[in-house]
Amino acid sequence: MGATETQRHGEEDAFTRKAARMLAGQFIATVGMIVYAAVTLSAQWRVTTNRVPTTPDGKPNYGAPAPRMPDGTTPDLSGIWDVERRPCIEATSPFGCSADTLDGIPVGFIDITTGAADSPPMQPWAEALVKQHRENGWRDDPNLRCLPHAPPRMWANFVMQKVIHTSDSVTILDEYMSQYRQIFLDGRALPKDPEPIFTGYSVGKWEGDTLVIETIGIKGNWFDPEGHPLTEQARLIERIRRVDYGNLHIEVTVDDPKAYTRPWTRIIRLRLVLNADLLEYICNENEKDRQIIDTVR
Repeated sequence: MGATETQRHGEEDAFTRKAARMLAGQFIATVGMIVYAAVTLSAQWRVTTNRVPTTPDGKPNYGAPAPRMPDGTTPDLSGIWDVERRPCIEATSPFGCSADTLDGIPVGFIDITTGAADSPPMQPWAEALVKQHRENGWRDDPNLRCLPHAPPRMWANFVMQKVIHTSDSVTILDEYMSQYRQIFLDGRALPKDPEPIFTGYSVGKWEGDTLVIETIGIKGNWFDPEGHPLTEQARLIERIRRVDYGNLHIEVTVDDPKAYTRPWTRIIRLRLVLNADLLEYICNENEKDRQIIDTVR
């Protein structure tokens, strides 16, 4: 998404955008989507973002240069970020449209390959598994058991994320299940034989203005509701670049020889959200997906 389009979207009050996104709060479980809890307008936490660059007419300048860390050279990735969206079109959307999609569908939320030049080069067993998931209505999606997301799925989701950037680490806070991810910049090596965890083990280093993150030790999971698999052999390389004040680009390369015949890459784009902060979303609270799914098996 270019700066002009991002600016147009960003000029909406974040309070209104967030409420519209979460208000009705339900995707149907039988098509493999998670049920989102309703959030009322009064529940949104109103805040004011400080040090926002502005245009001559006083509007936020999302195309202004990216802010820098105290060293004056390293880009500052901090902020509240929301993935780019595309309009939901009832006639072509595989799951239809609802109040959840008033602000559009996150690119990559349903299918991580959305917008990519080609599909992931899956091993035969992985391709058969994705087909099986589709035929079963995606009933085995870990989302429906309120399990944490793997890193690529965290980026392309309906909820916002908060990036906290220091000289030694980048911490990502996710509204979904209040999960978090740590990326260490202090020079430590990746563990040799890690116990797999949902978000894996991540270290990063700067190459110019791009933060290059390497992640291993991810517990087997899904990339997306489509069911593209992620195995414990996966090694992820993420190249994060704050192209300007309002836009964050993430190039994700997946090297998982157990599930894919070769590494593959896709781009995820996020936009900065002003005047808002995270709200917790605990999936287990009032969760009814499993009950619905069990009745239609």
